[in-house]
Amino acid sequence: MIDAHAHLDDPRFSNDVDAVVDRAVAAGVRRILSCGEDLASSERNVKLAERFDAVRCAVGVHPHRAMSWTSDIEARLIALARDQRVVAIGEIGLDLSGRSAPRDAQVGAFEAQLRLARSLGLPAVVHVRDAGPLAREVIDRVPGVRGMIHCYSEGPAEVAGWIARGFALSFAGTVTYTKNDALREAAVACPPDRLLTETDAPYLAPQSRRGRRNEPAFVAETLASVAAARAQTPELVERAVEASAEALFGPGWG
Repeated sequence: MIDAHAHLDDPRFSNDVDAVVDRAVAAGVRRILSCGEDLASSERNVKLAERFDAVRCAVGVHPHRAMSWTSDIEARLIALARDQRVVAIGEIGLDLSGRSAPRDAQVGAFEAQLRLARSLGLPAVVHVRDAGPLAREVIDRVPGVRGMIHCYSEGPAEVAGWIARGFALSFAGTVTYTKNDALREAAVACPPDRLLTETDAPYLAPQSRRGRRNEPAFVAETLASVAAARAQTPELVERAVEASAEALFGPGWG
């Protein structure tokens, strides 16, 4: 299995990150992508990837931190991206939920980082919350960029638009929630070669652990939920997800 999106540098893992990674590996998780939220977070994630064989990382500025985006930050991210353990630019994107940075700052940072990802030949790890149409509009300004939509939250009707733009869709613990039928329908609509699963740990624990700290080992429950929705075995979906991740991040993930 793979966990296509987590935040191992989160303070909630500060006392036991070694045990968290060990539990993931013991559960069959081969790779964890730990994602940055700003420069400091990105630097921490590179160090975590250096410590753990199972961990790779993404570096970038989250839409919540878009006001911090500068050319100096961009230069620092470029330097970090020289590390072979950095396999993506992220977590970047747009969040119009009302709890993020001003819209113009988000759009500017998002487009700049999409261009950065394209110039470095890396995929983008994209956060989209209440912002699907605008996110697609901004992505269309950067032809040739590719990546994944992390914690996919739209419905089945939007799947084809993302696939046409060269993006994979990653499903988190939210797909296990009882009332999320539309999300499970989206998981069914997603082509197998663009299908990913993730935890977004420590956030969004799956249904059986809802309200508790999430961790990469729990991606198995998300994968099982996606498999059930698709009327496929978990083993078949696991192979599809592994292949999708290899195609996106590279053989062996660097």
